[in-house]
Amino acid sequence: MAYPFQLGLQDATSPIMEELLHFHDHTLMIVFLISSLVLYIISLMLTTKLTHTSTMDAQEVETVWTILPAIILILIALPSLRILYMMDEINNPSLTVKTMGHQWYWSYEYTDYEDLNFDSYMIPTQELKPGELRLLEVDNRVVLPMEMTIRMLISSEDVLHSWAVPSLGLKTDAIPGRLNQTTLMAMRPGLYYGQCSEICGSNHSFMPIVLELVPLSHFEKWSASML
Repeated sequence: MAYPFQLGLQDATSPIMEELLHFHDHTLMIVFLISSLVLYIISLMLTTKLTHTSTMDAQEVETVWTILPAIILILIALPSLRILYMMDEINNPSLTVKTMGHQWYWSYEYTDYEDLNFDSYMIPTQELKPGELRLLEVDNRVVLPMEMTIRMLISSEDVLHSWAVPSLGLKTDAIPGRLNQTTLMAMRPGLYYGQCSEICGSNHSFMPIVLELVPLSHFEKWSASML
């Protein structure tokens, strides 16, 4: 999860988030090189008195500054489209979880099980135990198996919400009357925190999301205890 004064993105837990981090670094380097070049040219124009009378009429210069930006845009667009299609791909999910947004809590239903569903409310500050995180802890965590493809079906009962877990690269709108889907796969166990990312009313900031990713054997024991 994020820590105070963090400048970059959270550590990646899923393959998709790793791709997003690589794309972020790739694009940031291009922006840095362009900014450095522009700054160098501006400083050069301000500090030198040398002029070239035919520069403004040179066809070669106009060709370069037209083609070069097009090449740069292609270098950004191709990896962006690749990741976009990867995020939309559904690969035979092993488990499906339906998520419903409410004002102001989340409810979850494991559709592969007959009667496994629960509501997830934020734990009030006065009820937190030592070491728990304010505004991020919930009474019922979403327990999921790691290293397995999981499909999340996301919708809403009332107003617009957004189900977001940054370390997994997930952010999907919960829209009343519409069922959106996304997939997740965590490569290591742990607790992963998120929050509603769509302003949904007065208690919008009190809708945390906590995913607990565990090995498959632990998940089977947990699901058996919940039934």
